[in-house]
This record gives sequence, structure tokens and C-alpha cells, in this order.
Amino acid sequence: MTMIPTMPIIGPSAWKGCDLTGDPSWSHHLAADELRALDHAITAARKTGLPWTKLTREHFALRELGHEIRHWMQKLNHGRGFVLVKGFPVDDYSKEDAAIAYWAIGRLMGDPVPQNKEGELLGHVRDTGELATNPRTRLYKTSKRQEFHTDGADIVGLFCLRRAKAGGLSQIVSSASVFNEILRRRPDLTPRLFEPFYWDLAGEHPPGAKPYMTLPICQLVNGRLRTFYIGWYIRNAQQYPEVPRLTQEQDEVLQLIEEIANDPEFRLDMDFEPGDMQFLKNSTILHSRTAYEDFDEPDRQRHLLRLWLTAREFTDGDELLRQGFRGDTR
Repeated sequence: MTMIPTMPIIGPSAWKGCDLTGDPSWSHHLAADELRALDHAITAARKTGLPWTKLTREHFALRELGHEIRHWMQKLNHGRGFVLVKGFPVDDYSKEDAAIAYWAIGRLMGDPVPQNKEGELLGHVRDTGELATNPRTRLYKTSKRQEFHTDGADIVGLFCLRRAKAGGLSQIVSSASVFNEILRRRPDLTPRLFEPFYWDLAGEHPPGAKPYMTLPICQLVNGRLRTFYIGWYIRNAQQYPEVPRLTQEQDEVLQLIEEIANDPEFRLDMDFEPGDMQFLKNSTILHSRTAYEDFDEPDRQRHLLRLWLTAREFTDGDELLRQGFRGDTR
């Protein structure tokens, strides 16, 4: 029997952006000893002679950062569900060495999982010229706006190497607060969140498999609300004749999620600077990105690195989603 909350979610994960603007507790500026530790990690990684994507957490001691990373994990798992790490001097390193430092931090937080059917463990978020109107285009490969959504795995991390000429603002919102507001405005719609929806897989499915899967938007797991949401994947699944048509209530709840998430009272905006690393817990945070204008010169264009991490200490993770893209679908 599906459990559906009838009371608001309470706790630190149910925050509102209007309450956090100007609050320094959700960001951490890397200290000098932490930066030295990352520099040593890059040198150690180089000395192994191994491809850096083959390096595990055992290759990276990072004693100076270990305590802080455990603190970040507590914030992700039992706190607000997000942290912004600032101050990595990207201009002092090659792109590959900066990626090694980011990989080292990620390996201490969890296990990287594939972000696409090609098995990519470190994603590149930049405009590759693909058409946003193509339902098989993943929008992070364009400069267009991305609506609020979650990614796969337990944690999504973004590392800014270069920012856009204009725009490209990161926006996040508490999925618990979105749920609470739906419960307040339209309690009749909350049961729809816990019923299966059909999701397009955007061509990221193995040969012979169905091009869609079924999954609820919300579930209660070990007493905690878990949310998975990609509105355009749900709407794009309507292209398949065998997929049931969205009901009026289903369509209304999708619109309401996005209306609340975009409300300045609920969302929190972050304007990434080069060297910023953002980590989000997917089950409790929805994120979006505003459209952006890029520079003409390729070596100045917006470029972020992305990690999907599985953190086994998170007891509310979905066993399918935390595997990333492995060709399995429901």
C-alpha cells in the first residue's frame, strides 16, 4: 500500500529560498591547507600513471579536507540537501588537473556512475550546438533554459570551469517545500504524485528495450520523502501511442510543481563563478538553469563538469536511479 503524507514535511530539508538569501552557512570557501591538499592529490594522481577516472578514494587521502567533506555529506543527507564549495583556482591549473581535483573530492563523497549510455563518468555541461527542440537532445548540451528537475544517482555535482557571457544562473528548490505547498493549495492532487508516471528515456535505452519507463514522482522511503522529477521527460513520453494519455489531474500537478519551484519565495539562485563546486542531493532538491548567452571564442565559452555520485549511506536512494545509465529500465 502506497503511503501518502497528509501533513507537511518538517525539518531542515523543507527550506525556502527567501529565508536563505545572505545566509553564509550553505557555502564553504576552500582554505589554504585544503587547496594544498588538492594540489598534492593532483601530483599523486599523476604519479600513478593511471587514467584519473580509474583512481579510487584510496588514491586520495585529502586529510585536510576529509573532515569537511564528511560535514558536507551530513548537510546533503540530513540537512538542507545542498552545498556550494568556492575558491578552487581554476586559472592556475590545466583543465585536466582541475578535473582531477574535482574527481578526488567526488571519490571521497561517493561512487561515480554513468551519465549516459556511453558510460561517461565525468560529464561536460556546455552548448554543443544540438537542437533543444529535438526530444532526444539532453538540454545540458544546449544554451536553452532547463526547467526544474532532478538527475540520476544520489548526488549531482557541478564544477564551473568557465561562466557564460550572460545568464546561466543556477536555481534550486526544496522538493519537500514544493510538496508542502501542493498539499496546502491542492491536497486533492497529492495522491497523483505517488502514482506511476511514464517517462521518456530520450533514446538512452538499450536495443530492443522500451523507450520509456514508469516511476512515481514522489515516494516515502524510510519515513523520508523522495522526489524524482523531469517534467519534459514525462510530457515527451506522450509521443508513444501505447503510453496512456496524461489525465487532467496529472497535467495540473506537473504545472503546479513548476509554478511553485519558479516562485522567488521558494527558489534559491546561485551565480556560479569559475572554481565553484555545487553538490545537490537529488531526492530532496530540484534544480534548473536559466538560458545563457555565450562568448564567440570557443576557449571562453561556458563549461561545467558534472558528476553523478552514488552514496550508499543515503538510505532514501532509489536502487535503479543510483546506478546511473546502465541500460536497465522499469
